[in-house]
Amino acid sequence: MSKKIIIGAILGLLLSLTNGCNMNSSPKSQKEVEFWTMQLKPEFTDYFNELIASFEAENKDIRVRWVDVPWQAMESKILTAVTAKTAPDVVNLNPNFASQLATRNAWLNLNEKISPEIQQKYLPNIWQASSINVCIEVTCNTSTFGIPWYLTTRVTIYNQDLLKKSEINNPPKTYAELAEFAAAVKEKTGKYAFFITFVPGDSTEVLESLVQMDVQLLDSEGLAAFNTPEGIAAFRYWVDLYQKDLLPKEVLTSGHRQGIQLYQAGETAILASGPEFFKSIANAAPSIAKVSASAPQITGKTGKKNVAVMNLIIPRDTEKPDMAIKFALFVTNSKNQLAFARAAKVLPSTAEAIEEYIKEIEQTDEATPLTQARKVSAIQIKDAEVLIPARKNLNRLQKIIYENLQAAMLEKKTVEQAVKDAADQWNQIASQK
Repeated sequence: MSKKIIIGAILGLLLSLTNGCNMNSSPKSQKEVEFWTMQLKPEFTDYFNELIASFEAENKDIRVRWVDVPWQAMESKILTAVTAKTAPDVVNLNPNFASQLATRNAWLNLNEKISPEIQQKYLPNIWQASSINVCIEVTCNTSTFGIPWYLTTRVTIYNQDLLKKSEINNPPKTYAELAEFAAAVKEKTGKYAFFITFVPGDSTEVLESLVQMDVQLLDSEGLAAFNTPEGIAAFRYWVDLYQKDLLPKEVLTSGHRQGIQLYQAGETAILASGPEFFKSIANAAPSIAKVSASAPQITGKTGKKNVAVMNLIIPRDTEKPDMAIKFALFVTNSKNQLAFARAAKVLPSTAEAIEEYIKEIEQTDEATPLTQARKVSAIQIKDAEVLIPARKNLNRLQKIIYENLQAAMLEKKTVEQAVKDAADQWNQIASQK
């Protein structure tokens, strides 16, 4: 069985087991907060040990037990733990995955626990990205399920040698420029300009591109709003690139890792990734790293840029909600966010910390490609937002749009029919109670 089927089966059972328990686990101390992170050991072991010691010194009646979970194991482990009612008190998740459980009322509604004054310390767009409409029977309310922690924004990493061979001075800034760029690179070098995946369940970059191209995906009722001239133009953009052989054929069958491999092999001119990926390029492909530089994230006519968010989530079934919130707010306060941002080279999510971080990085004289990429990433946070907010069945929306785009690329449908079919398929799901 595939990972998606297994996770889907667990989701189907989620919260239906009202008396589930783990008979083999010992009960957690009433004075202990269990805290799960995603793959932050061993690199940040010292940071978290010091952070936890500092919290415990301020709160002598509370102890924190830190558990670090491998990235690829987190989804299945937290699903199983929530179902069995053995979840940690605080867990590190991204909004897209956490929203799948938020619609099932698995998480604490932070609007009921955290004052507006504290909420306002975080960047407004980032705080709102973890809000979702939750319906219990006939009552629906907006629930905020995540406390923002750290952020990352994509930058455009580009191969200066391939640009030179293509007689291009600068990497593209917009999707309109990207189409011209792709044609020039293919004509002059025979290589592809970039890779972007249309595989359902993989990267949401194509979905985000539609928003950047000024496509409204859903209306206020949650119904499809993309069967419009803007939606048709955005679908046609990607279909044309594929049919003109300006995208590798593997975009229909391979995930984003294929794009990484192609860039490191010198087969594509640009790669959308986080600044820290320069380290991976240096290790895997030193010759490519030497000719790589960075530029701002490619966007559409809206000028919007995407930001990825990592949150701290508190399960609804925790027996220690107040202690869990106190610890989560401590981890994400401006002082500790700024310290973690410096250590992990990510971006903080409080207004105070991001201002200080941008000031620090703008003043640095270091001119390495990695440092320059970090500077680009930090500065563009002012224009960045979560382009695809948390929403029920978001993974199904992505699947519908990607599959219809593929059908149009393979000439099984016209662009107009693909857009209409995608809208109709989504509306059938959205109209279900």
